[in-house]
Amino acid sequence: MARARKRAKKPAEGDPPRVRAREKPQQIADELRRRIVSGELSDGELLGHEPELVERFGVSRPSLREALRILEAKGLVSVVRGRGGGVVVHEPDERMAAHTAALVLRARNVSIADVHEARSLLEVAAVRIIASLRSRRSAASELQQRIDDQMKVIMDPDAFGPANARFHEHLVGLAGNRTLSIVAEMLNEIVVRAVTAVSKRGPSVSSTATRRRGIRSQQKLVSLVEAGKAAEAEAHWRTHMAIVGRVLLGQRAATVIDLMDYH
Repeated sequence: MARARKRAKKPAEGDPPRVRAREKPQQIADELRRRIVSGELSDGELLGHEPELVERFGVSRPSLREALRILEAKGLVSVVRGRGGGVVVHEPDERMAAHTAALVLRARNVSIADVHEARSLLEVAAVRIIASLRSRRSAASELQQRIDDQMKVIMDPDAFGPANARFHEHLVGLAGNRTLSIVAEMLNEIVVRAVTAVSKRGPSVSSTATRRRGIRSQQKLVSLVEAGKAAEAEAHWRTHMAIVGRVLLGQRAATVIDLMDYH
């Protein structure tokens, strides 16, 4: 007579639902992600080579590789093959956030113009705050340094884009809200690629002339901030950002965001 198969015991009414144990690769990925985000593991740190990690975590090679694939997909590690390679740690940054955001924005058919408008709203609000600070002269000096950095690379569109983004990021950062600063960094990472692409399109003379006009506008902003003219600084920067959207983004402002277009 065949042995009766045991039936799984149903949880009694009111019992807490059973929590299924997470798979080993996910457990390893979660642990490493926690250590990276907490700063326990530093950017650029070598975790080790595959055989060492298999032994350290006490798992099979396929389980370790799956864990690393999870972390690679999030941009938290990279696996360098060959002699002298290994698993390298990467701290989360605005580029990772921008890539994730770009996927969502693309899926929702959001244009670069829309992203630029969001950045403009942040910056215009930041300008009024900075121009009202008691430390506004120090803030103006810091912004001037970012302008000087741009002037050094004004003839090089590839270098100018990131230098220009640093000015915009620093502008929001001076307002003192860290969350807004992180959002601004993410938006800038998206927009700067469009700016660089558009800068390369026209003749170098007109592109350089456009960049010089932008820097003159930044200089005016610094003067208004230093003088504490908050309302004037706000109005000036609102106009500046509107012109940036029209001139630098150009036709790209009507296209759907895809960061791969700007690599």
